[in-house]
Amino acid sequence: MLEAIEKFIRTLLSRGLSKHTIKAYESDLLQLNEFLEKYFENEEVDLNEITRIFLRDYMRDLSIKGRNNRTLARKATTIKNFFHFCERNEFIGKNPAMNMQIPRFEKKLPKFFTEKEMEDLLNIPDLSSKFGVRNKAILELIYSCGMRISEVANCEINDIDLIEKTIHIIGKGNKERIVPVGKMAIRAVKNFMKIRNQFESRESDDSLFLSKSGKPLSSDELREILDRYIILVAKTKGYSPHSIRHSFATHLISHGADLRAVQEMLGHTNLSTTEIYTHLSIKDLKKVYEQAHPRSKKEN
Repeated sequence: MLEAIEKFIRTLLSRGLSKHTIKAYESDLLQLNEFLEKYFENEEVDLNEITRIFLRDYMRDLSIKGRNNRTLARKATTIKNFFHFCERNEFIGKNPAMNMQIPRFEKKLPKFFTEKEMEDLLNIPDLSSKFGVRNKAILELIYSCGMRISEVANCEINDIDLIEKTIHIIGKGNKERIVPVGKMAIRAVKNFMKIRNQFESRESDDSLFLSKSGKPLSSDELREILDRYIILVAKTKGYSPHSIRHSFATHLISHGADLRAVQEMLGHTNLSTTEIYTHLSIKDLKKVYEQAHPRSKKEN
């Protein structure tokens, strides 16, 4: 089983999934392998001898230990994907996870900033500093285009067209999309490009955003930079750089953007993933309804 896990992880890496996602997959499968060892008297787990009962016992054990349905659903999805991979590659004759049920759970609504909070966040960088100019461009680009942190890290100079005001983004699974860039983001990127040479070194490449050493900014470095700004604006816990992407989608839908257009810009494969933002903006829609509909007001 360990050999199959290693091959599965290599396949995920080739698909361009984030290192956090891959780490979660690997952790889940190694945990499963450790549990299954007791059925094989602590010897190597034989894939072809794993039964659905073993997997059922594993999920029951997790439940007894207090894992919530969200965690159980993630682990069950990992198991199903892994054994589907094993079946497809003929590592096993019969798939023990074929009829495995995914526990249901209530989707957690993502945190997003209000438009006023986003305005405050975008105005924090000190534009008298080269780092402030760079960070302003990063913030504006994420909010303008709904980019993931990994997508910003992978962005190259030629990916953004300052004339056509578009950006070429390579997302999860190496899926490509073209997204419009707003005027404020274009202005911020132009200002950064004027001083980008101040970051360059022998270790620089065509990456759009560089660190103080001249190397391309990594996803972890970007998160660290943005976290320092976010903590100044966020009123409660739970906000992250990804909240800026959530804000992009929420604000678009609140102002009447078409759901499928937002899906395209976010790079979601399924519309159902984008639909969560309709729940986030329902309060705004109710406000508009109450203010505009002639029969929405209560009688005195």
